[in-house]
Amino acid sequence: MYFNTKQKLNLARSLITKTCPAYVQFYLTARCDLACEHCNIIYTDADAEEINIDQIRQIAVNLSKIGVCIVLFIGGEPFMRKDLPDIVKAFTAVNIHVRLQTNGLASADALKRCVDAGAHDISISLDTLDPALQDSINAGNGRSWDRAIDTIAEVNRIFPENGTGFFGTVLMPSNMEHIESVVKFATKIGWWVSLVPVHTSAPDNPRGFRIIDEKNCLSFSKEQIPLVKGILQKVKVLRNEGFNVYDSDEYLDDVYNFIAGEPLNWRRRNLGICDSPNLYFAIEPNGNIRPCCDFKLTKVFKVYDPEFPVKYWSGEIHREVYYYTRNCSGCMYGSYPEITVTARFLISQLKRFLLFNTETKNKLKMIPPDEMKEIARQILNDDGR
Repeated sequence: MYFNTKQKLNLARSLITKTCPAYVQFYLTARCDLACEHCNIIYTDADAEEINIDQIRQIAVNLSKIGVCIVLFIGGEPFMRKDLPDIVKAFTAVNIHVRLQTNGLASADALKRCVDAGAHDISISLDTLDPALQDSINAGNGRSWDRAIDTIAEVNRIFPENGTGFFGTVLMPSNMEHIESVVKFATKIGWWVSLVPVHTSAPDNPRGFRIIDEKNCLSFSKEQIPLVKGILQKVKVLRNEGFNVYDSDEYLDDVYNFIAGEPLNWRRRNLGICDSPNLYFAIEPNGNIRPCCDFKLTKVFKVYDPEFPVKYWSGEIHREVYYYTRNCSGCMYGSYPEITVTARFLISQLKRFLLFNTETKNKLKMIPPDEMKEIARQILNDDGR
């Protein structure tokens, strides 16, 4: 993963001081061309107003002023916004590292324009190498797996040499036995895997990103929990053998704890709460700051307000966010816990430092889409799936 000198300095300052944000998730839109069974954002933010490009440019300036290193563009589906290349340019112009999170259905032209604007870091949702299962997870959208692989192949073709690709893989009962295959495939083509356990909520306690499991098919049964532990141990083994697994041991251990309903170690390192908004926070499509994808603040703070940096450093926003973080039972939303782990576990911090400052041994491989699909099929067959 490539960071320039200023971005590295901002990241180091954030991780050492734990008082300025390293990472921001920007939910550009709630619109999406899929309706994945594990995602609730398109419903909870369905009526969200989207701010314009001038307001987004001001957000980029404000985030730069408070030292943000990385912004993840997420949704919904970010590529639903036709001005996404202009949005990318607004952030790269102020030296903020941009990562795109997408379902993989974007056109080659839209992808190329974002790359030309400075995006060279992307995360594509890929939960399995089984096309039928992926299409089922994506709510029956035909050929979503095929189109995602086409996009992955296009990324490998047009990204710069220092570009990075991630699979954002949601760990669910339906795909848990496919995780090893996804890791092998990612490594074969030069990508990385980052796991996120499925998050569900009860009908009487809706929580942002968390889907209400009405059919009881997304929650792990007691019988499945020991199997999950074995799968996560295997993922650790694969990483230690040189496979491209991004997640740390501490993070993977807490993925198991989360699924098993046990206390999360990453929160214990910070008096039982997360590090929002000190190390990270989220932005809604309307430009409001929020602690994360689960909660919205009662008091409105517009991140495009020219006075936002002053309000951030004054502690006013922190006091509002603390009400939610102290009452939250915890999550395993990928980057949030992983950044806290990196900041508060010395061994993990050293490993991340090496990852950010050494050349990736497994660069993006230029492989035609049909050949890439055949590689996936062969791995799936070899693993007996």
